[in-house]
Amino acid sequence: MREFMMIFIGADYGDLGLSPEEIQGRMGKWFAWNQKMEEQGIVKGGNALTADIRRIVGKNRTVSDVNSAEVKELVGGYYIVTAKDFDAVEVIAQDFPDYDLGSTVEIREIMVFDE
Repeated sequence: MREFMMIFIGADYGDLGLSPEEIQGRMGKWFAWNQKMEEQGIVKGGNALTADIRRIVGKNRTVSDVNSAEVKELVGGYYIVTAKDFDAVEVIAQDFPDYDLGSTVEIREIMVFDE
């Protein structure tokens, strides 16, 4: 088994104008998906990320604060999962709750280095 990161990319719920009730409904879908993966022993961890972004760029280390409306793609969170291969993670990602909002799941294998 190998470890993969599923990275969730899409608009911030607040920027989409979702009501508190709609957001609550979305959270229920997320909690159900997470519970399903936990019961199957797939998910190893993960977190939601806030829409607040601070970037440090270039040799001069220029610092800027960016809001979610200014970025083309917002990383809203991630899960670390254990699976046989990319195809298995693709199956896991079918239950991602926000496809209907135009969101994306990016799957990346976690690189393991020998010490």
